[in-house]
Order: sequence, then C-alpha cells, then structure tokens
Amino acid sequence: IRLQTTSAGVTVTGSVTDDKGNLRDIPYNLKNDNYTLVAADRGKVVGNSVASKTTTIPTSVFGTGQVVSIINPSSGDHTIAAGSGFTLINTADAATGNRTLASKGLATIWFTSASEGYISGAGLS
Repeated sequence: IRLQTTSAGVTVTGSVTDDKGNLRDIPYNLKNDNYTLVAADRGKVVGNSVASKTTTIPTSVFGTGQVVSIINPSSGDHTIAAGSGFTLINTADAATGNRTLASKGLATIWFTSASEGYISGAGLS
C-alpha cells in the first residue's frame, strides 16, 4: 500500500530529499566494467570509466515514464545495448537496436514501457 500526502502551496525550508538524496541532484553511479542496468539506476546517471565497455538495458526492469541517463567519461566509445526483448529507439532517426556513445557523450533513455525506451543525447550514434 502506498500512502500519499498532498497539500496546496507547500513551503519547505531546507532541503527536500527522498531515498536517493537531494531532489535537486542527480545521483551518479560510476562503473568500470560491462554493466546491466538495475531498478536502482532509475533517475540516475550511470557512467563507465573504461573505454569499449557495454551498458545493457534489460527488459522488465523499468516502467513507463522512468528515466536513466548514461555518460561516457572514458577516452573511447561505449556501447549501449538493448537486452533481449527490449526495443531501444533512437529519437534522431527512429532506428532501433544498440547505440554507440562517444567519449564524453551523454544520453538519456525515457521508458515507454518495460520493454521499450527512447534514447537521445550528444555523442550518440
């Protein structure tokens, strides 16, 4: 059961946080090997410090309206792979399938369902 509290004109003094921290911050999850996204990555930026590694987006982990960003701080390309049963749609040209994220690139995936997401970003091909 999820309880919800509402109030019109809420005023807060200090910081507003949830289980991920300050709501004005975007948490960073840095990896250094191939990585498969997990539900806890929702709303975060996932990076990989090693070139030529892959981040895989599995099916049935994220839901409609959820977001994950992927950053490539390494000096080489990084692969963003659609896991089995997941459709990754590039917003630039509607192509589906794996994407390459160039060095220093940043891409965001917005999930339309547990098995489909749209990806856009800089350095994405």
